[in-house]
This record gives sequence, structure tokens and C-alpha cells, in this order.
Amino acid sequence: MSKIAIDFRTGSLKVKKEIVVGIDLGTTNCLIAYCLNGKPEVIPLEKDFEKLMPSVLYFDNQDQILIGIEARAKMASFPNKTVYSIKRLMGKTTNELNKVKSYFAFQIDSAGGDDLVQVNIANKTYTPIELSAFLLREIKSRAEKYLNVDIFKAVITVPAYFSDSQRQATRDAGQLAGLEVLRIINEPTAASMAYGIGLAPNEIKNIMIYDFGGGTFDVSILRIENGVFEVLATHGNNFLGGDDIDIAIAKHWISKANLNLSKSEFNELRILAEKTKRFLWDHDYTVVNYMDTELQLSQTEMNLIINEPIELTITSCLLAIKDSKLTIDEMDEIILVGGSSRLGAIKEKLKSIFKRPINDYLNPDEVVAIGAALQADVIAGNRQDILLLDVTPLALGIETIGGLMDTIIPRNSKIPLQLAKNYTTSIDGQKNLKISIYQGERELVKDNIKLAEFILKDLLPMPAGLPKIEVKFAMNVEGILSITAKELRSGISQQIDVKSPLQIDQNEVVKRLKDSISNANSDMELRSLIDSINEANYIIVNAKRFLKQNEAMLSASEMELIQYHLTIIEIAIVKNDKLEINRTIEDFNTATADIAHELMNIHLKSSLDGNQIDKL
Repeated sequence: MSKIAIDFRTGSLKVKKEIVVGIDLGTTNCLIAYCLNGKPEVIPLEKDFEKLMPSVLYFDNQDQILIGIEARAKMASFPNKTVYSIKRLMGKTTNELNKVKSYFAFQIDSAGGDDLVQVNIANKTYTPIELSAFLLREIKSRAEKYLNVDIFKAVITVPAYFSDSQRQATRDAGQLAGLEVLRIINEPTAASMAYGIGLAPNEIKNIMIYDFGGGTFDVSILRIENGVFEVLATHGNNFLGGDDIDIAIAKHWISKANLNLSKSEFNELRILAEKTKRFLWDHDYTVVNYMDTELQLSQTEMNLIINEPIELTITSCLLAIKDSKLTIDEMDEIILVGGSSRLGAIKEKLKSIFKRPINDYLNPDEVVAIGAALQADVIAGNRQDILLLDVTPLALGIETIGGLMDTIIPRNSKIPLQLAKNYTTSIDGQKNLKISIYQGERELVKDNIKLAEFILKDLLPMPAGLPKIEVKFAMNVEGILSITAKELRSGISQQIDVKSPLQIDQNEVVKRLKDSISNANSDMELRSLIDSINEANYIIVNAKRFLKQNEAMLSASEMELIQYHLTIIEIAIVKNDKLEINRTIEDFNTATADIAHELMNIHLKSSLDGNQIDKL
């Protein structure tokens, strides 16, 4: 929405354009930027116009949360109450927990199986999505205060190697923070845009993005052609970054000065090592004092200390190029991203091995946020030379038996698109089929938004399960949703258009997202129960049809056995007990298997009697 104010000198109305921001939600630091008259500006988020806000949260005993520099200051003293590097847990499940748990000082809880991990702080449990939402909400609030304007929409960047679940978790965090997340874009793509690469028509380039941040390293090989960014290959290490260099420097000092430090003292020394590293970006030598001990370090010494982690990054670069099916000679240039890429030793190593031009004239800490802001400016409509496609804000689907929501178009699907699923009838001789269209993230349609419904009429009467009904959802670039239902055997079809399901209020999206997260476990339990009931009812209907069709071939004891088990299933359905329903279904299948096999043999023998197979 636009901001409207009155110019009291002239009495005229002044309209402020809506600001769409770009956010770099980093492992170590966060940044936010926007475009002012086409020029990207990074917004200060901390005191003294510091643009980097550490991605750190501290929870005190009064449920107050400190964020950023203030929180980072608590890390050494209160490691179990200070959350950092939460990006590494985004989209991670309990089954993946052992890979990351040892890195963190705070408590990570197992939610079980494929559920997302949880963080336990001060006897409260938070998901990584909720913790990231705290960061994003604070970024939003500080930027709004600085600009004196409300911010509702954002582009957020993620590493190129992020999985669909990690991208979705990032989007969910943004929405929980009160932001309409218009795009999730790759960090290397954003960095390329910041340097103006890929914006010119007909430009063709192969780019290496070397991203060495505080907590992670990754390299991406991009093919940019006619404004299309294609990630050919990625490689990296989620647990290799500037933090490891700080630790290496701290251990070097401990060894040289023979220091014996506690865990909190080591954390203090590591923070001092980070400051020293930054100082040596532009100086040859420094001396610092810690616990009455003089600690020295030269740039030459530091380069030797950090040689091993740098070599690991070079190995990743070579593997990424190999995976991209390109050669070093086919690379056009290298873009440096992340504060740690400022190290002179890194630049020298890259130049000596790859012999490609290195783009580093932009601040490597800010380059991703700048690119995100440029992308946001395109979405805001301030650039007409680039076409960007929209995405669906919530899932779209139809109602199935038991009031369940069956998703046909998942949330965040890029449009235009066309997707379809096949269904059938549940009643013998059914002539009309009502199709109800819903939008939402809950398992039951009663908790979602009803968009429309129509009736597929005049179906040929057939036994339940025999008709093949294709339901197709097609959405165009204007967001108009067309639904077509077609019975494939007869060709009977019906079609309806629905007003754009993209135009849903952002507060409504956030509310429904929160509801889907908070009710996820109970929804899945209820869906599982309804699925079991549906299966049980399907067995009952077909078993009764079986009894009627084969009454002459079944003995009285066989008829009684089948009827007995059907009664047991019906009793379990009335009790609404999923485990008991599933058990009775299993018992029925076991008890009737021999009867089914015997009748199958009788029917097969009967169909073959009197028939002769001709020889070729």
C-alpha cells in the first residue's frame, strides 16, 4: 500500500511509493536494503550506523529477547541462553540432528522422526522458523524506524544449495514476521545482480560465486544467458567459515602463550581473534592484550594459520567446476561474497589457481542484500525490462471423502502452471459429482478457504471406483485459476474459472500459516484417522458386493466369517480409534485371503474351460 501525506505548504497530497526490501538472512549477520530511485541502499540496523546485525538472540529470565550486537555480547557468559547460526537448523529434521547438534552450545531437542528440530531456551521450546521470525521481525522494525515508513513486502535470499524444505522454512519465517515474502532467491544470483551481471539483454557469462561467510562456505557456478540465471553446480561446507578462522587464530595464541582457558574465556579470546582478523585485513601487524598476556600476530603468520581452511574452499571450487561440466578456462569471472573473502590470502590463492578477473569492488558483506534489493525493485514495478513470475501464497486443492483437503497446487508454486490429479467415485451408480475448491494449509477443508464449487453432471452409472475423473488446475500469469473436471472414459467434462487466489490479504496468509504450524500434529492425527476410516468403509462396501456376487460359491461358514469381520470393522469405526481400525482391517485381510484365492481359482478355471489357445 502507498503512504499518503499532506504538504501543508501547498495543500497538495504527497504519495510515497511502497518500499519492497531485500533481506540477506545470514548465518552470522543479517542485512536489509532497498532501492531509492533505482539505486540500492543498505539500511543501518545497529547503533553508530552499523549495517550488519548479528544473527544472534539472547533470552533473559524475564522472557525478554535481545537481538543483534547486544545478544552477541552475551554469548561468552550465557552460551546456553544465546541462539546463533539458526540458519543451519532451518528445514532440518530430527533424523538429521546428529550432523549439527555438536556445533551448538544451546539445547536442541528432538521432535521425533521427520519432524523439524526444536530449540529449548529458558524452559521454552522454539522452532528454527520461529527464531528466524524473531530476527526478521527485528530487522523489519529497525528498518521501519530508520526509514519512517511501514514495510510489508520483501525478497529474502538463501544459499543455492538450500532444499525445498529449507526454502519453505525461510518463507514461513518471513510470513510469521509479518512480511509478504514475494521471492526466495539464491544468494549467488543476488550477488551477480548486485554487480549488474545478467541485467543486460543478450549477455552470456559463466560466473563463479565464492561465498565465504562467518559460519558457512559455498561456491556456485552460474550460467547467465539472456537474463536467465541457471545454477550449474554448487559445493561447500555448512560448518566452515570465518568462525573457524577465528578459532584457528585463538588456538595459535593459546599454543604460543601456553594459556589454560575455560570455555567462556576461550569464547572471549575467539571474539578478540575476530577483531584482530578484521584489523589485519588492512594492516601488517598488531599486538593485543588478553589476561595480562601480550599476544602478537602478523598478516604473514595469519596467512599460514588459515591456509588449511582456505585450501578446503579451493577444493570445493574445483569440485563445483567439475560438476558444472565447465573448465576453468570457460569461467569469465569470480565474485567474492561474505566478510571472510576480504582476506588477502584468499584473493591471492584464487588469482594464482584460476587466473580469472575477481570482482570485489562492492562490500562483500553487503553484496547479497544489494542484489536482493535490486530484485525487489523489479518486483515493485520500477523496472519494466525484466519479467518476474508470481507464486501461489497458499495451497490449492479439492475436498475428498471425509472432508479432507487434497492439494493439487502446492503453496509457492511458480505460475503460470497446470497440474492435475485423477479421482474416482465412492458410490455405485453415481451420476453427479460435486467438486469443491479450497485454498489453505490445513488437512481438513473446514479449516481452509472455500473458493468455489461445481457439479460434474450426467456421469454414466458405473460401480464405485470404476470412473476415472481428471481434475485439472491451470493458473495463468494474471493469477486466474481454471478448474476442469473430466470423466476420461466418457469424455464428459465441466469447467469453471475462479477469481485470482493470489489476491489474499497478507494478514490472512500469516494467520493461516500460524494455524497450520500450531495445529500440525493434531491435523495429521485427524487426517490419519479419516484415511483409516475411508479405507475401512471402502473394504465394507466392496466386501458386501463380493458376498452378493459370490453367494452361491461360498459356504455358510465362509459367509459367517466374512460377516463377522465386517461387523468388527464397523464397531471400530464407531469408536473412532485409528489403531483399532487398522488392526481390524489387517485381521480381515488375513482371515479372508484363502477364501479370495480359492474363488479366484474357480473363476479362472471356469473362464478357461472349453476354450482352446490357437497356435501361431
